[in-house]
Amino acid sequence: MSLTIIILIGALALLLGMGIGYYLRLIIALGKRRSIEIDIKQMMVVAREEAQKIIDEAKKNTEGKLAELKKEEKKKEQELKETETRLIKKDEFLDGRQLEIDKEVENIKIKIEEIKDIREKLSGIETEKKLALEKIARLSEEEAKEELLRDVEKRYEEDILIRIAKLENSNKEKLESRAKDILATSIQRLAASTASELMITTVTIPNNEIKGKIIGKEGRNIRAFERAAGVELIVDDTPGSIVISSFDPIRRQVARVALENLILDGRIQPAKIEELVEKAKEEINKIIKEKGEQAVYECGIFNFDPRIVTIIGRLYFRTSYGQNVLQHSIEMSHIAGMIAEELGADVAIAKAGALVHDIGKALDHEVQGTHIEIGIRILQKFEADERIITAMKSHHEDYPYETIEAVIVQTADAISGGRPGARRDSVENYLKRLQELEALVNAFPAVEKSYALQAGREIRIFVTPDKISDAEAKLMARDVALKIEQELKYPGEIKVTVIRETRIIEYAR
Repeated sequence: MSLTIIILIGALALLLGMGIGYYLRLIIALGKRRSIEIDIKQMMVVAREEAQKIIDEAKKNTEGKLAELKKEEKKKEQELKETETRLIKKDEFLDGRQLEIDKEVENIKIKIEEIKDIREKLSGIETEKKLALEKIARLSEEEAKEELLRDVEKRYEEDILIRIAKLENSNKEKLESRAKDILATSIQRLAASTASELMITTVTIPNNEIKGKIIGKEGRNIRAFERAAGVELIVDDTPGSIVISSFDPIRRQVARVALENLILDGRIQPAKIEELVEKAKEEINKIIKEKGEQAVYECGIFNFDPRIVTIIGRLYFRTSYGQNVLQHSIEMSHIAGMIAEELGADVAIAKAGALVHDIGKALDHEVQGTHIEIGIRILQKFEADERIITAMKSHHEDYPYETIEAVIVQTADAISGGRPGARRDSVENYLKRLQELEALVNAFPAVEKSYALQAGREIRIFVTPDKISDAEAKLMARDVALKIEQELKYPGEIKVTVIRETRIIEYAR
């Protein structure tokens, strides 16, 4: 019994404890809930206040932005209105300008018509004036021309008198010259024959009948040949030969080859003459190339540009004081090589500098400057060794000696040119005078080419017909004569011939 009671009491006590615990826990939970709700309410109040603040600030910012946007919108509207106003004004200005242009065009058309009417009236007035002048002067147009020519003759009467006086003064000089020629001829008949072809080349012909063909009808063939080749043909009574005369040796050689080919061909006419002269130029160019190659091979120089070799070959047809320039250069090259070997200098540079020392003489009548300056430009253009240029440029002491090879080249030049009988100064001066004469004439505008003939007593000038009229050609001849008188020194007188030829070619196919 007691155990049952104890168990019941224990169970009741346990239930009572559990109820009290639950009640206490419930009271504690309710207290905590109330404090959490209070915290939440406080947080909500704070959040509402902060949200209201944010909303108020956003409203203020929004109102400021709206105000700025409204200002910018008004400003843009104002700018658009101003732009529109400017465009409207510009359109109005352009419309007005177009109207003015249209009016000006109409005025120009009216003025053109007025000018045409005025020209017609002027033409009529000139005709009437011409007729009236003829009536008053009692002279026709031809008679007036004759009167004008008489005035021109009077104007140039002084020039004619000066020319006559010059002829009278030259008579005495000619007589003295003739006497000297007679004495010189007498001496030469007893002297050894040492003449060389310096100014003339003789071409042998099979018979004298060919001379008539070469001259042609009224001399047209010989004139065509002289014009194409730039030489003078001397066809005289000498049997079996024709003489080609020119101070330029290349021209003479071209003319010789062309004339020999013409004689072989037999068809001697202007067109054939021009064709064979061009072929002869090609043949001479081949000879020039071969002579240049032979010269560099003989001297043992193999590093030159082929164009330099070709220019060296041109020296085969040039003389300096009567001495063949190519042979002189080859001789110098060998001498310079021997001296360089003895002195321990650069043999190749010395020989090359000696060979090209006079290369400028191949072009000196075609290019401005001394033959040394021309030679330097040629070698620089074709990229020759700078040591070769330094060696060759001092051979006339125009430049200081910079290397021992330069001294060697100058010494070799003196040895080669200084030996007795190597040079003739008078011939070189004569050639220089003819070159100066051609250069002076070529400086005139409209001159196509010019040739000094008759030992410098005649200059033949070919002009471009499109650039100069017949009347201007007459004036040009007088101007050339005056310039020659002012700038050149020469014995006797020089005949100036201006040739203006218009050639028209068509083909029937």
